[in-house]
Amino acid sequence: MTANSYQDPLDSAFGDEQKVPAREPAYLSGLNKEQREAVEATEGPVLVLAGAGTGKTRVLTTRLAHILATHKAWPGQILAVTFTNKAAREMKERIGTLIGGVVEGMQWLGTFHSIGARMLRRHAELAGLKSNFTIIDADDQLRLMKQIVEAENIDEKRWPSRTLAAMIDGWKNRGLRPEDVPDGEAHGFAFGKGRTLYKLYQARLKALNAADFGDLLLDTLSLLRGHPDILADYRDRFRYILVDEYQDTNVVQYLWLKLLAGTGGNVCVVGDDDQSIYAWRGAEVENILRFERDFPGAKVIRLERNYRSTPSILGAASGLIAANKGRLGKTLWTEGEPGEKIKVQGVWDAEEEARHVASDAEALHREGHSFAQMAILVRASFQMREFEDRFIALGLPYRVIGGPRFYERAEIRDAMAYLRLVAQGDDDLAFERIVNKPKRGIGDASVQALHQFARARQVPLLAAAREIVETDELPPKAKKALAELAANFARWGDTSRVLPHTELAEMILDESGYTDMLKADKSADAPGRLDNLKELVRSMEQFESLAAFLEHVALVMELEQNETGDRLNLMTMHAAKGLEYDTVFLPGWEEGLFPSQRTMDENGLAGLEEERRLAYVGITRAKQRALISFAANRRVHGSWQSALPSRFITELPEEHVETTVDEGFYGGNAGFRDNMSGFASSYDSPGWKRAQANKERGYTRARPPLIEAQAFTVQTSDPSATQYARGDRVFHQKFGYGRVKAVEGNKLTVDFDKAGEKKVIDTFVTRA
Repeated sequence: MTANSYQDPLDSAFGDEQKVPAREPAYLSGLNKEQREAVEATEGPVLVLAGAGTGKTRVLTTRLAHILATHKAWPGQILAVTFTNKAAREMKERIGTLIGGVVEGMQWLGTFHSIGARMLRRHAELAGLKSNFTIIDADDQLRLMKQIVEAENIDEKRWPSRTLAAMIDGWKNRGLRPEDVPDGEAHGFAFGKGRTLYKLYQARLKALNAADFGDLLLDTLSLLRGHPDILADYRDRFRYILVDEYQDTNVVQYLWLKLLAGTGGNVCVVGDDDQSIYAWRGAEVENILRFERDFPGAKVIRLERNYRSTPSILGAASGLIAANKGRLGKTLWTEGEPGEKIKVQGVWDAEEEARHVASDAEALHREGHSFAQMAILVRASFQMREFEDRFIALGLPYRVIGGPRFYERAEIRDAMAYLRLVAQGDDDLAFERIVNKPKRGIGDASVQALHQFARARQVPLLAAAREIVETDELPPKAKKALAELAANFARWGDTSRVLPHTELAEMILDESGYTDMLKADKSADAPGRLDNLKELVRSMEQFESLAAFLEHVALVMELEQNETGDRLNLMTMHAAKGLEYDTVFLPGWEEGLFPSQRTMDENGLAGLEEERRLAYVGITRAKQRALISFAANRRVHGSWQSALPSRFITELPEEHVETTVDEGFYGGNAGFRDNMSGFASSYDSPGWKRAQANKERGYTRARPPLIEAQAFTVQTSDPSATQYARGDRVFHQKFGYGRVKAVEGNKLTVDFDKAGEKKVIDTFVTRA
């Protein structure tokens, strides 16, 4: 090696500490001023506020490489925490690339849970476990909960084990052991038995030499709190602590990290308070907001130069998020041409919205843009159904990111199984799927006996169920439940001959107990699953019969499922965090849907600010163009509702937005702009809040919704009465002129001159 040659930093990290690089290491080249400052500020507490697209991951990995290459710590002396195993693997690989070799010995680089498990195994005896303890998954956790609930003679139907599991998981995320649970919360399950059941569950885990995911951090936190010598050992061991996505930490993760870091340790957290969007699973944005209070004298470095999006996109996103009060503040910027303004389009309804998105995607594809660089980001998963059906009809290739396609979701498959069995009683596969869903006390042994009975008589399972209940081959509980199920299907089959198939579907979901099962489920995804079922029922309306609908779904499910190749990306905004695309479509920006009324009702201003952060995340996924749309009308719970455009649209800076609204409503572009302030003043008015609260009570608008800006009031109407009769000539804002063919309450069947036969609500038409 010559005198002026460069020493491999990996060699120096593990070799002679007197050797120093003769020139600046290559891994620092290309960093901007703020990025470099974040890499080199190794001593003391550091908060790196990394905006969207500002090179956060590069800063984090380069910082780790710098610490190793400058001999400030051995790999085993660094605690680096990520949120996913994939992120941990990628970080390790990138560090190796930066410093020229494979990094060995970084045993403390991983997720919160993997590091917690490593610590807990080292000190298992102090937590009442053996070092080879089992980590149980969600299914085993739920099975154990059910055993405990049954042993305590608690009615499982009234107090589902799944609800208890969600409550205990929430307590653990907040760092609460059974004795720490507030009395009010403990009384929230089974008339005050919540804390007792939590204790029993923990005792049962210890007896099984097992821990659930919540214990991996909660037990470790208890160890560190209860054994100062162990805490001192870890504080001495970890010379540097780095935490990624700090804005997504929950309470127990925060307490765990704060305890390990002490008050003056070399702790660096990287995150973005403007991208904290996981409060529904326990994340606390306050953790990052109070970092400077937790670590006095902390250095705060803002990464604001964006390398992803155009100035127009960043200007719109920055203007939007500025409306949030709970933030530390930063403004993203970039160099180059402004780029396309964000397009905001108002459409009539969700069906038209899907047509516009599909048409725009096809047009971009014809211009040479790949489908793989386009994404449709929805607020709620039920919105996907409209787009999936449109893409399938046009033959557009697509993939669903972060979850199954609409008709592949578990709750949709369950509902479809009920409907299939009503339509065709010989469908044994459908029967097997729902025989004990929701739980009816028909166990595996009873199902096996039913199978044997059916095979012996060569009849379908449903027919066998009607017969076997007349025998003594089943336990009394299973026999009673099976008799009730068979009677239900007989009644639903008779009802299907006279009741519209949409109402039949609602009846089945209610009377089977499936809807109540989801309502009792307190997990974070339960409300979304309920919304998906409502969307399923709504989607049936365009088909003339149950048979036609079932055939449609069967054909959809048979389509090519290959996920590779050039495909449109369809996902929720939550699933899009960390991703980027040339073109992003953002549909459904209507008040009540986005921001979510449910979130605002449950969490008030904090919920609204999180929804705004979600909007910010959605916009900043776009590199070249973002297209926002909102519908003047949308089906909600089976009823047409008119909607205000989202308040987030009114908060977008006008200079970065290009709005297109049809002349048929809001008075077109000019009327929409003129009424922006009117919209804004309506969002938080008592009248609008009452309107949102009364949606469940059958209230309807008194005129075709939002034809004029003044049409915001809600009036009650008698759904059983109508002013129209068969033969009346009417006009519909969307479908044009037509003649009433049939009247059912306030529902009209109209033969439109150009659009053909449609079913509409009477308040959506006027006399011609």
